[in-house]
Amino acid sequence: MLATAHASALVGLDAHAVRVEVDVATSIPSFELVGLAETAVRESRVRVKSALFQIGVDLAERRVVVNLAPADLRKHGSGFDLAIAGGVLGALGRVPREALEETLLLGELALDGTLHPLRGTLPHLLGARKRTRKNGQDTRDKSEEDSVSTAIKRVIVPRSNGAEAALVAALEFGPGALEIRVADHLAEVADALNERRPLDAPSYVQPARTSSGLDELADVRGQTLARRALEVAAAGGHNLLLLGPPGVGKTMLARRLPGILPPLDDEERLSVLAVQSVAGVARADAAAVLAGTRPFRAPHHTVSDVALVGGGDPPRPGEVSLAHHGVLFLDELPEFRRSALEALRQPLEDGIVTVSRASAKATFPASPLVVAAMNPCPCGYAGDGSRRCACSPERVRAYRARMSGPLVDRLDLHVVLPPVEVGALYTGERGETSEVVRARAIAAREAQAERRRHGAHASCNARLQGADLERFSALDEAGASLLSRAAQRLGLSARAFGKVLRVGRTLADLDGVDAVLARHVAEALSFRVLDRSPT
Repeated sequence: MLATAHASALVGLDAHAVRVEVDVATSIPSFELVGLAETAVRESRVRVKSALFQIGVDLAERRVVVNLAPADLRKHGSGFDLAIAGGVLGALGRVPREALEETLLLGELALDGTLHPLRGTLPHLLGARKRTRKNGQDTRDKSEEDSVSTAIKRVIVPRSNGAEAALVAALEFGPGALEIRVADHLAEVADALNERRPLDAPSYVQPARTSSGLDELADVRGQTLARRALEVAAAGGHNLLLLGPPGVGKTMLARRLPGILPPLDDEERLSVLAVQSVAGVARADAAAVLAGTRPFRAPHHTVSDVALVGGGDPPRPGEVSLAHHGVLFLDELPEFRRSALEALRQPLEDGIVTVSRASAKATFPASPLVVAAMNPCPCGYAGDGSRRCACSPERVRAYRARMSGPLVDRLDLHVVLPPVEVGALYTGERGETSEVVRARAIAAREAQAERRRHGAHASCNARLQGADLERFSALDEAGASLLSRAAQRLGLSARAFGKVLRVGRTLADLDGVDAVLARHVAEALSFRVLDRSPT
């Protein structure tokens, strides 16, 4: 007898509908699985047979054939187990086949039938939402083949994925809304399909945002210019380079940036959690994101190109995507591989990472706020009056040349950190708290949100482009004259010129004024210390 269940396969963050066709006949025992399944999927035969046996279904005298359609889409992972088991139950008449028609089954089975958590649950659920029927209208993606893509009304996932499921369930309301349920065991799923016992809806109490777990900006003594740069970066989403000798507080400052960033909104929260779900990030990190805290990633400088940008087979997100809508901290920037740094250039410009393979192409979001830190020279003490630099001019030039000009152009703010006197660490006054600075950053972001409501397309000032940049960053006469002279003297590239305009726009937002004035241009230019005139 033939039955059909429904699952989905991830390519990047995109969930593709998969039809699980199961045929069970009395014959020589066998379990065949076809449909371009990779090893983890093929191994599901063992898990499914054992789990079914635990609930009283013996396949000892059965020939089982499972087809995962479409056959030209690669299937990977263990999330097909529950759908295959459901299809077998339907083919044997143990559950109504019509109950499987509009139900998406997601989950990995243990040998005893227990449902294990599934990586990538959130993208799966978001894909199901696109395929559901609302108000009697089929809203599924018309780009998918009708023979495969079926409108989904109900999704069953492991209870351990309940937090992600609850997040999507909270968005579901009104007639025809997607019904999301959680289960612990295959037996519970079978009972629910037979309408003997209903499954629980996912429940999750969103934690309140708190700053107690974030580093406090007031702990930083001195470094007034760097604190100002951090505020500007938070207010406009600008990338930042911190340049100074060891021990001046570069890492300390970078780790305090998440505490002054505005909290994640609902759309940003979903996007970040989708990336983390695919990557299998720890639950503690996901809980922080649910509370609105932006992610902070600090890969070591020995990180590979793939680990930094993303890749692999199947494609997985890298550190730049895991820091999406958060902070990507690159300490000891010149020590990173040149190929890794160059691979960052395009994601920082476009906000996405595209991983192309012969079998598939995956796209991951990548819009972090990048904070880079470096020493002024290999030994670290160039320009330090208290310690002598042991580097020759040639070594210093070679050290700084490890960063290409196009990469430096993509860093909006360049800040030189001077050494701090030890005495000032004890006697110096505490600066403003993270809460106070965050309030100003939020106010600046609200001004940017208001411009979006009036036609701007960028999420923040750092991403203003083309006509939007010209429209919203128009300079007064004095500011235009100052920027023109500075561009000639410093030899600013067209990209660096645009960066100055964007930073100027943010400085004006922090001042609460509409026009970008000469003083804003002057301060924005002061943050371009690595720009040099052509020789």
